[in-house]
Amino acid sequence: MIQTNRARLCNQLVESYDELLRRLTRRFGSSDFAYETLHETFLRLDRVGEAADVRSPKDYIFRTAVNIAKDHKKAGRNRVSAAAVDAILDICDEAPGPAQIAEARSEIEAFTRAMAELSPRRREVLRKIAVEGRTAQEVATSLDVTTRTVEADLRYALTYCADRLSRKRVLRLGGPRPKS
Repeated sequence: MIQTNRARLCNQLVESYDELLRRLTRRFGSSDFAYETLHETFLRLDRVGEAADVRSPKDYIFRTAVNIAKDHKKAGRNRVSAAAVDAILDICDEAPGPAQIAEARSEIEAFTRAMAELSPRRREVLRKIAVEGRTAQEVATSLDVTTRTVEADLRYALTYCADRLSRKRVLRLGGPRPKS
């Protein structure tokens, strides 16, 4: 009775299992890895066709196991280790969290209320200088007042808003910054 390739290969694997396991362990340095490779080899023997007769079943099985082991090692090199994943997940997220967003919104609302309590000219001076980035001279010209008046209005507006927000007032209208 003529055996099929698959049957011959399965029989050869069973007969030479211990020897193949030793050879693969020696080659790859791990008996667990050799065992897994032989198991995968057994599963792949189902795919062997009948087109050509396998001349040396033992060598065919060994070569198949080696190729499977190489494929597993190659795939393992492309994977990220668990330690690397943990390191990536520990990266600090600099985006504000929900609490920081809520606090910032609350401060903006408080600042808006404080600005609304200012006189129209002081509110306009603060908006044009602090928000629009205009100079005191430009604001003075547009409001038809002196630069000194604009600076006084700005100082008052900043002090008032800082007090309403319970903040320390830092005033730098121009000139050199204080040395720290």
